[in-house]
Amino acid sequence: MISIILNAAALILLGLLAIPSLVLKKKPNAKELFDKIAPYQGIVGIIAAIWGLWGLIWQIVGIGAISYAPLWWIFGTLVCLVVTALGFILGYGLIQKYALSKNEAAKEKGEQVLKKLLPLQGTLGIISIVLGIAYILFYFIVVAAVAVAIAM
Repeated sequence: MISIILNAAALILLGLLAIPSLVLKKKPNAKELFDKIAPYQGIVGIIAAIWGLWGLIWQIVGIGAISYAPLWWIFGTLVCLVVTALGFILGYGLIQKYALSKNEAAKEKGEQVLKKLLPLQGTLGIISIVLGIAYILFYFIVVAAVAVAIAM
């Protein structure tokens, strides 16, 4: 239960970090909070990218779940893809500084990937927030279904 809430909160936070201008239009007083979080955006991005990649590895390892829980597997894979993409976008500054700066080919490839992902940042941010909310709802629907099945 706690991991579900933490994952959902992380998705929502990542989404909010990806769409600060949209959030600030709705809540101008949130600027203060964004100013406090901004210095950590790169670190949050790197952690998210690693978390997303790790999740993708586990989704591939657990591909057999498609046969008995296809929606949950698809949902999990989508979450991992969004988290990886947003993590890369948000953490790109640090990734470039520490991982790509010594290799021109890798740096160029990283910039190409970033150019493809940047136009999607707002959309990915909104999707991340929706997935965070859906994550919690999906969990409670599954728990309720299991509780009903056990009660029968």
